[in-house]
Amino acid sequence: MIQALRKLITFDEFVAKYPDNTGKRYELHDGVIVEIPQPTGDHEEVVGFLAFEITRECIRLNLPYFIPKTALVKPPENESAYSPDVLILNRPNLVNEPLWKKESTVSQAESIPLVVEVVNSNWRDDYLKKAADYEAVGIPEYWIVDYAALGGRRFIGNPKQATVSLYTLIEGEYQVSQFRGSDACGGKQRIISPTFPELNITAEQIFQAGGYPTQC
Repeated sequence: MIQALRKLITFDEFVAKYPDNTGKRYELHDGVIVEIPQPTGDHEEVVGFLAFEITRECIRLNLPYFIPKTALVKPPENESAYSPDVLILNRPNLVNEPLWKKESTVSQAESIPLVVEVVNSNWRDDYLKKAADYEAVGIPEYWIVDYAALGGRRFIGNPKQATVSLYTLIEGEYQVSQFRGSDACGGKQRIISPTFPELNITAEQIFQAGGYPTQC
């Protein structure tokens, strides 16, 4: 039996056709169109909490950052385009982005101080593919927020635990730090962000935003 090959499309073809007017969201993964599943309410509460707290910190520090409603991140070396759950953009560098004005797409590390993916059923994309591609772009900080402990045990431990994995770019490679609800049922683990070192939120607050109280 001869297996039919899946038709691949280019980034230009993708942005010309998607998203459509149905309200659905799509990403492009190595030339393959991927429909993003409709998020749960818990997922959206976590996204909303993070977007609010990060925006409040940007305002407090008078930083030239903002969070777009819909924008794409395009890795330089493949036909992919991602729509992160929370994307922090550095407004002054957008003049250097050739795809920004017409296609709301960024591809330069200088434009993206921080990107956040909140894990849902397609957790492999967040931990494997997107981590590699965001590293290739040179994004200095990447969070994977796994509030429901959906990811593989090699990423979040065995037994699985709700985890915030914070990837920091050091000498061109990501190094990961992980934050959970508490230390041995004691002190709360505050998120230590290189981009926002004074950001005062804990992993437990993030998990609780999604209705998942931490357990020891």
